[in-house]
Amino acid sequence: MSAERLPLWPGDPVPLGATYDPLRGGVNFALWSSAAESVTLCLFDDTGAELDRVALPARTGPVWHGFVPGLAPGVRYGYRVAGPWEPARGARFNPAKLVLDPYARAITGGWTADPATFGHRHGDSDLTKDTRDSAPYVPQAVVVGADPEGRAGPPAPRRPWADTVLYELHVRGFTQTHPEVPAELRGTFAGLAHPAVTSYLTGLGVTAVELLPVHHFVSEEHLLVGGRRNYWGYNTLGWFAPHAGYSSSGSTGGQVREFRAMVHALHAAGLEVILDVVYNHSAEGEETGPTLSLRGIDNAAYYRLLHGRRYEDHTGCGNTVDARQPQVIGMIADSLRYWVTEMGVDGFRFDLASALVRGDKGVDPAAALLTVLAQDPVLCRVKLIAEPWDLGPGGYVLGGFPPPWAEWNDRFRGGVRDFWRRAAPGVNDLAFRLSGSSDIFRQPGRGPEASINFVTAHDGFTLRDLVSYEAKHNQANGEDNRDGTEDNRSWNCGVEGDTDAAAVLTLRGRQIRNLLVTLLLSAGVPMLVAGDERGRTQLGNNNGYCLDDPTTWMDWSPNQVGERLTSFVQTLLAVRAAHPVFRSATFFTGAARNGTEQPDVAWFRPDGAQLTDRDWSDGGLRTLGMLLNGAAVTRHGPRGKAMRDDSFLLVLHAGANVVDFHLPSTTDGGRYRTVLDTGDERAAHRPEAAAGEVVRLVPNSAVLLQVIDLTT
Repeated sequence: MSAERLPLWPGDPVPLGATYDPLRGGVNFALWSSAAESVTLCLFDDTGAELDRVALPARTGPVWHGFVPGLAPGVRYGYRVAGPWEPARGARFNPAKLVLDPYARAITGGWTADPATFGHRHGDSDLTKDTRDSAPYVPQAVVVGADPEGRAGPPAPRRPWADTVLYELHVRGFTQTHPEVPAELRGTFAGLAHPAVTSYLTGLGVTAVELLPVHHFVSEEHLLVGGRRNYWGYNTLGWFAPHAGYSSSGSTGGQVREFRAMVHALHAAGLEVILDVVYNHSAEGEETGPTLSLRGIDNAAYYRLLHGRRYEDHTGCGNTVDARQPQVIGMIADSLRYWVTEMGVDGFRFDLASALVRGDKGVDPAAALLTVLAQDPVLCRVKLIAEPWDLGPGGYVLGGFPPPWAEWNDRFRGGVRDFWRRAAPGVNDLAFRLSGSSDIFRQPGRGPEASINFVTAHDGFTLRDLVSYEAKHNQANGEDNRDGTEDNRSWNCGVEGDTDAAAVLTLRGRQIRNLLVTLLLSAGVPMLVAGDERGRTQLGNNNGYCLDDPTTWMDWSPNQVGERLTSFVQTLLAVRAAHPVFRSATFFTGAARNGTEQPDVAWFRPDGAQLTDRDWSDGGLRTLGMLLNGAAVTRHGPRGKAMRDDSFLLVLHAGANVVDFHLPSTTDGGRYRTVLDTGDERAAHRPEAAAGEVVRLVPNSAVLLQVIDLTT
């Protein structure tokens, strides 16, 4: 096909992107660029060789558009955008650079790892216009057709926040070594959809998978030069395209169908799908980075710039997407809506969300993006989670997002870690975390479900490493151990790293169970990290973002210790699921509710007396009992009949000595049945105990007791 023979019609300015029209038998192309002087559409064959260039013939406002009859899904394309080259003023137009459609539904190819093609070739690092053609070295977009039949699938679970248990996992790493997943499907969307995987997830008791970034991403230059690559995926290039590297079906549209089929399989298993999304920055990096998409389309319109040339960097990744601008807000909303309506996902976790709601003078709780998402009839119905900070000034705004947003609660992570490593001053902070963090989230329209509770996440130590290392060991990352946080709040239990010392291993196992008890029985929405339930280790590496190897993959090898730990997590999640008292949608008040005489929550010290003001300020107190009144938390049974729950006493003891805890009195003189004791695996077989009797707590242990025959 030659430029002379390529038919071209004016087409339509909406929707943006490349849209196949089967009725007219062709593809409509539309690209937003307010300052461009011309936009040239480039078509490629299956080998990536350029076939045609043709200028888009029409412009409606800032949108350039054209319709090419005869084209079908599967065709590869890109753009060359001409305009002023004035880097000092933010204008970086350069038609020598093939740029990717930000609305591309599928992306194929990747930018080359040949050092000769970095920087000066693609990024104009000296700010002198580079006229060398970048097309052979950069990704291309692929036209994807509509698939009405593929969209049909089982209904989404639509679980309430209070009943949600998140499970953060990496698509590739989770199945890369799974023995029951066929080798050709390991590390892919199809692998995650395999029945062996979905049955494991449902058997564990989680209700939603939170997938590390699956938008198409590329690796940073310094990683490729060093022979590594971006593993986590927080370097997005295409906000509408599933990452081709996770597809077993090819990169020319198969990844779209495979992702959708994965969502259907997870929904069929009763699991929701939450995407970790990165709209705050792009893969183009700082001003000397590669020109791959937005930089060459309309740099000043898409990025926050400092005096034109330099980028505002509130993300630590070289640039910050300018979500103050209507076209950027529109792109983000269009992307989110696409993943819900076309791909079936149930919600989103926004990486460095503060960067998306920055106004001209800092983080703005009334930012336009929040308003747009709140009024959108599709997006207002899905789960929205903010990581409520970025790296810029004033970027930490935990508790500052409006309902119905939930937020990653790093104060839960820090407070719980500090309590169990005996670094917290007393139990005051712990009580807030156990009861839903009302000190952070109590405001109109919000309850405990606003708090996403976590002890570990993808960044930082795994749970096993948290109790095995006090210092990071990131030498494998190639940065001389300079990367990764120093604020680990970990305790190695006396020995750094692996050991054969039985006493140390016993204490570590107890600490892991203590942390899991605290996480999974606290009010709020718990997030468990994949592998923590099996004792996965990264050998002390707390920043495995660039390690695509067994260090970061899920370890499925038989492991007796890991199997026992998995069973323990299943028990905890079963208790949580069966008893609404652990899933309250409203904050506890310390007062009687629902006609009961007993307060909804009461706090006790080891002698069985309730804590006084003096106790709350006692920095040396290491033991806390929390009595939850199940009758105060209403649940509904068949036909909407209100049913009362059982009551529970949770006792957490981080002290170094044995402590006798006196069971507190209840209004009806109920007895206590031990459900679990992290210091004694046989604790569930203990006889029932009456109020006033003693439960012996070994150092660093947690005990859960159920109150029997408690009346309202």
